[in-house]
Amino acid sequence: ASPMGLLGMLGQVLFFSRFLVQWIASEKKGKSTIPLSFWWLSIGGGLLLLIYAIWREDPVITLGQSVGLFVYVRNLVLIRRHKTAQAT
Repeated sequence: ASPMGLLGMLGQVLFFSRFLVQWIASEKKGKSTIPLSFWWLSIGGGLLLLIYAIWREDPVITLGQSVGLFVYVRNLVLIRRHKTAQAT
C-alpha cells in the first residue's frame, strides 16, 4: 500500500475505534455516555481521512469530514466551557 493509502487506513482505524471506546464506556457506566476520548479520536481520524480525501480528490468525503471536524471541535469547546463554568 502507498503511504497515502496507509494514512487513509490509519484514519479509518482511529475513526472506528471511537465507537469501541464509546461502547466500552457506556457498558461500564450502564448507560449511554460519550467519553472525551471519543471526540479526540473523531478529530484524529477525521483529520487523517480529510487529508486522504483531498489527496484522492473526493469531494463527497472531503465535505463530510470537513463538516464532521467542525462538529467534533465544537463539542470539545462546549465541554470545556461547561467544565469552566462548573469550576467557578
